[in-house]
Amino acid sequence: MEDIQDIIDPFGNEYWMKAAYREAEKALAKNEVPVGAVIVRDRKIIARGHNMVETLKDPTAHAEMIAITAACETLGDKRLHDCTLYVTLEPCPMCAGAMVLAKLDTCVYAAADPRAGACDSLYHLCEDPRLNHRVRIIGSVMETECSALLQQFFQGKREKKRRSE
Repeated sequence: MEDIQDIIDPFGNEYWMKAAYREAEKALAKNEVPVGAVIVRDRKIIARGHNMVETLKDPTAHAEMIAITAACETLGDKRLHDCTLYVTLEPCPMCAGAMVLAKLDTCVYAAADPRAGACDSLYHLCEDPRLNHRVRIIGSVMETECSALLQQFFQGKREKKRRSE
């Protein structure tokens, strides 16, 4: 079923999530966990990111963190007012905290993360009334496709491990 925003705006959530999915494919090509992100403002992608944890040997090099840093650089500001983050996996506590600190307006994610999700699954960090900013959360946009990409990656890792044993 289409989101009402998709009907009004042809550049709806699925359109932008497809761009995040292409970023996830870049991560997959580098043997990274396939998570991708884009940040949109005024119907334009102002930043992109994909997981680079293994490549950079940096546990903070999540797709969201890379995209947030790039967006702040693009705008010349530490605040991301009027911006929406599209990401293929529900953000973890670190990334959700960065979204709140950057004062991002909205986060749209694809696949829920029952082990580390900090927007809906384990925590509701972005909507915690004790914090000085709330980030609107929309989940399950292109969930099937993004979940399949993650499952494909981890299935490959398990098969590779079995073959080496």
